[in-house]
Amino acid sequence: MRRGRTLAADTAGAALVEFAMVAPVLLVLLLGLFELGYNYYTAAQLQGAVQKAARDSSTERANAGTEAIDDAVTAAVRRIVPNAGLEFSRKAYSTFSDVHRPEEFTDLDENGICNDGEPFEDANGNGIYDTDRGIAGGGGARDAVLYVVRVSYRRAFNVSGLIGLSDRVETQTTTVLRNQPWDAQRVRAGVGHCV
Repeated sequence: MRRGRTLAADTAGAALVEFAMVAPVLLVLLLGLFELGYNYYTAAQLQGAVQKAARDSSTERANAGTEAIDDAVTAAVRRIVPNAGLEFSRKAYSTFSDVHRPEEFTDLDENGICNDGEPFEDANGNGIYDTDRGIAGGGGARDAVLYVVRVSYRRAFNVSGLIGLSDRVETQTTTVLRNQPWDAQRVRAGVGHCV
């Protein structure tokens, strides 16, 4: 009995026990903050690299070398995330307001679907109705180009599993710039009929 009272009154190791209880939570919070900062820094680097690449790709000479521009973005991202996977896409539009807009059509049967020979504006000149009027690639003179880069990488501090998140981070950056006027803009629009 006496031994139990002395043990209960002894506070010599209390700080160590309290630290042992708080340390795991503190460590997880600290690693989570590092992870958050790392991901924001990577996204900022990606945004800066994509903005520079988009400016570089708006010149006439860039149409022949989009691989070199994509390689510059890849190098900028991989300086921070060495094993990042990157996907690039470009779509060209006649104007900024055309980005992600479907081609217009006359809905004769009022069903909201382009079908049964209804006429449509073939804005990209490919002969079929599209829900996005853009053309894949860097476009020509004066075209507005949507440049999208998707990045995927493993988390630096994999504490995400403790709270049920994926061990991969996926982010994307998008920018739209107009190509320089090195020539007259191509006219692609025509009229087609829905099938």
